[in-house]
Amino acid sequence: MIHSLFLINHSGDIFLEKHWKSVISRSVCDYFFEAKEKAVDPENVPPVLQTPHHYLITIYRGKLFFLSVIQTEVPPLFVIEFLHRVADTIQDYFGECSEGVIKDNVVTVYELLEEMLDNGFPLATESNVLKEMIRPPTILRSVVNTLTGGSNVGDTLPTGQLSNVPWRRAGVKYTNNEAYFDVIEEIDAILDKSGTTVFAEIQGVIEACVRLSGMPDLTLSFMNPRLLDDVSFHPCVRFKRWESERVLSFIPPDGNFTLMNYHVSTQNLVAIPVFVKQSISFFETGPCGRLDITIGPKQTMGKTVENLMVTIHMPKAVLSANLTATQGNYTYDLATKVLVWDIGKLNPQKLPNLRGSLSTQAGAPKPEDNPSLNIDLKIQQLAISGLKVSRLDMYGEKYKPFKGVKYLTKAGKFQVRT
Repeated sequence: MIHSLFLINHSGDIFLEKHWKSVISRSVCDYFFEAKEKAVDPENVPPVLQTPHHYLITIYRGKLFFLSVIQTEVPPLFVIEFLHRVADTIQDYFGECSEGVIKDNVVTVYELLEEMLDNGFPLATESNVLKEMIRPPTILRSVVNTLTGGSNVGDTLPTGQLSNVPWRRAGVKYTNNEAYFDVIEEIDAILDKSGTTVFAEIQGVIEACVRLSGMPDLTLSFMNPRLLDDVSFHPCVRFKRWESERVLSFIPPDGNFTLMNYHVSTQNLVAIPVFVKQSISFFETGPCGRLDITIGPKQTMGKTVENLMVTIHMPKAVLSANLTATQGNYTYDLATKVLVWDIGKLNPQKLPNLRGSLSTQAGAPKPEDNPSLNIDLKIQQLAISGLKVSRLDMYGEKYKPFKGVKYLTKAGKFQVRT
């Protein structure tokens, strides 16, 4: 199955490698580096690469590439899901998944990889099970291990490993019992020059933070579950109950976990939160062009648009930008030819505008295509699909927990053509 794993940083250095069967030379990564050179953005590197003797399957998380080497036919999504589990486990153990953190905790990372994969096949990938086998590092534990020569590896088999709910350990106790859910939605959209939606879809995820004593059985119901198209669940969710009643019934893992992912692809259900009026033109005569962009709220259900940012990849002939912004500030990077307009919070009473002239290289031909605008934004306390949690019920335990739901909408790949 998975023979080797290489961790590669943003600049292309391999800083960690792990082999489960036989040692595979680092030179196998050269095929990946070639593909990385061809891709404009790290996210655009093909996730599956075929080489004469191997398959290379990669994911990009937190400015790091997780590259696995496969020698036999295997479902690629199976490997991609495992690589995401590795990144999630590192994030859960150390608070973030970055090169510095992995280097600081390299021994624990190797111990985790040893337990998560056995002879190339996934073995223990649940956070609760791993935390009983390999205790998360603390300052006190590190000092004790240094003085005594001990390790973080536990002596006993985890209680959840052999139970029918392996994601939850036995005997969990909390003083404050609480269950919080975050409904996070990303809009991917393409709008044409007139503002008409060419393509739109929503990728949603429900992140949970559950700290409840004992063995609670939760039921989460929605006001409008029928709008969800393509759903995938954490293994704890009883799928038959979802199919028959459209409710989520589950015994939750202890701590943070992703309860479900979903997809809304029906275009008439996807609300576009902002409108953009734009005009970018380059003149046939004279080394200059004009730019005029106005942005305003459209379907925000009365909520405020925050962290608004417009990014434009300008043609190579553009040397400088002399612009005036009524709100926020702009920067133009001459090396990368990227114009970034950081607006911040959108004020509906006074719409932000950016206008001015663009200087182009003398004698350079007029650019064939106008650049497109990439929009980034966040809207707190709004799920743009209209999804709402109706209620959360708990069975099997007597206490009353604290419950809370937060909503967040943000832009994924949101592009406006000019």
